[in-house]
Order: sequence, then structure tokens, then C-alpha cells
Amino acid sequence: MKFLDQARIRVKSGNGGHGCMSFRREKYIEFGGPDGGDGGRGGDVRVVCVNGLNTLIDFRYQQHFKAKNGRPGEGRNRTGAHGADVTMRVPVGTQVFEEDNETLIADMTEVGQSVALARGGDGGFGNSHYKSSTNRAPRRADKGWPGEERWVWLRLKLIADAGLVGLPNAGKSTFLAATSRAKPKIADYPFTTLHPNLGVVRAGEEEFVLADIPGLIEGAHQGAGLGDRFLGHVERCGVLLHLVDGTQDDVADAYRTIRNELAEYGHGLPEKTEIVALNKCDALDEEELAEKVAELEAAAGKPVLRLSGATGGGVQEALFALLTEIRGPLEADRETVEEWQP
Repeated sequence: MKFLDQARIRVKSGNGGHGCMSFRREKYIEFGGPDGGDGGRGGDVRVVCVNGLNTLIDFRYQQHFKAKNGRPGEGRNRTGAHGADVTMRVPVGTQVFEEDNETLIADMTEVGQSVALARGGDGGFGNSHYKSSTNRAPRRADKGWPGEERWVWLRLKLIADAGLVGLPNAGKSTFLAATSRAKPKIADYPFTTLHPNLGVVRAGEEEFVLADIPGLIEGAHQGAGLGDRFLGHVERCGVLLHLVDGTQDDVADAYRTIRNELAEYGHGLPEKTEIVALNKCDALDEEELAEKVAELEAAAGKPVLRLSGATGGGVQEALFALLTEIRGPLEADRETVEEWQP
């Protein structure tokens, strides 16, 4: 299934049904009086958050959603039927914006959450509504109110426990493929990954969701390489695993480039817990490895994990480090974590 994280759609609620002007006419009933019923209410257009979806691809093939109109009232005080609602199903993490793509309408973060994007118009009153002691035969019936119509933007921000960040070709997809059943495209050139991927990874007896986003480049916070959209997918991750390609000449500069993009983007990304790992260590000899680990630790100001997504070396240590941050030191299985300490 293709991945789509943004869509523009048009929604229109149903119009209210017209009220009816009618008088009771039956044999032997000389003064029947008004009996025109009210019109039915138009249907709403609602968006509901459901399980089992992780893309907005359905909205590529259908951009217009229109609810049914309310039925008109009828004689004998019969009220018209309400128009049927239209419900749009979206994945957890979907945000709904106004047409300007900036004004937030709703943030769908929980399964079952439902929001009305366009409310149906009220039905018009029939002439029976206007009868009174002084107006025994009203000849007034109202038209139904029109429904609402608007364009809205849907924007998906993946909700994962942990997220992978790094420059292109840092080995993020290889790491995800080595730790989960996700099958991201893997090749030895930059920008192999063109859309975010999710995978469920296991550390001991625990499982958590890991998000892999396409590689970031300098200027990503301003939209370079669609970086601003990709960064949105790690906004809700509890912890970040920052992978640095160990085969690069300057690992410290690679680290600082990504940290600068996170800082410029904002939205809480610079404050997120970060675990730094030097990847592709299998391609380095002992002397190069020690030198680059020292450079990266000096730039990051924290210990650096050593791993290789291709061979699996250090992968479990990284997973348990992520699990400790996600679950908290008291909730993680300390004995299991210590067992995997390097």
C-alpha cells in the first residue's frame, strides 16, 4: 500500500428539508387545521479515528464527501427523515486543518475520536408549527437551512514510540529491517527511502513501534527534500535514535547537521531524549572505530553506541536502550537490559 501523509478534500453537509404547508382535509371534519410537518435535518460530515490505518492513501482517489439532504415534511404532521451522515475514517495521528493549511481544526490522537467537520442544515418548519390561538390557519412554511461546505487539509503525523533520524544513507532502513518485519527499500545510495516506514520491534519480551523517516539534509526545516513534512512524523515519538554513518569522513559534522535541523524545526524535537549510535561499524578497523567514536562523543557530549545494522552487531543494545527510555528505568526489565549491555 502506498504511503500518503497529506490530502486536500472538500466536505459538504446536507441541506435541511423544507417544511410542508398542508391542511387536514377529511370527510366530516370541517375545521381540520394545519398539519404540515417539519423538514428533516441534513446529514453531517464527520471524521473518525480508527485502528488499522497508517496512511491517507484513500483520499487520493476520493476528495469530495457530501452528506445526504434532509427529506421535506409532509401532511398529517409527518416530519421528514434526517439525511444520512458521511463518516471519513482516518488513522491515529491525523490532524485536520482549515483551507489555509495552518489553522488546526482537530487533532485525532485516540481511536474512536470523532469530530464533525460540516454540520447539516436544520429542517424548515411546517405550517403546523405556526398555529396559535390567534392564527388558526397559518400559511407559512420555511425552507430548510443550507448545509456547510468547506475545503480542509488532512495531515498525518505517525505516532511511534521511537524514531530514527540521520542523514541520507545512514543505515536507518537497514536497522528497521534488521529489527522488525518491515520491508523498506534498501540500497547503497542516498534517498532510497522516499516515505516513512513503521515497524514493530521486539526487545526481550517487550515490543514497541519504531518509525523510520527519509534522510534529512541541510535546510530540511525549511522544506528542503520535503524535510519539514518528514520531521513532523517524529514529533510524537518518545525517543530518537540518531544514526551516524561511520564511513563518513566527518562524523561530528554529520551529527551537528541533524541536530541543527531539529533545533530549527522546533516543535519539541530538540528537547526529545536522544540516543546516538555510530552505524556501519563493521566497515571500520579498530583504530578508525575508536577515533570516530571519540569524535562523535565529543560532538554529542554523551556516550555513543556502536552498531551495524547489516551484521546485527550492537542492534540489541540499541533496542534495549530505546526500551529503557520508552518504558522508564523502573518499568523496563533491568536484568534483561543488563544482560545485553556492551
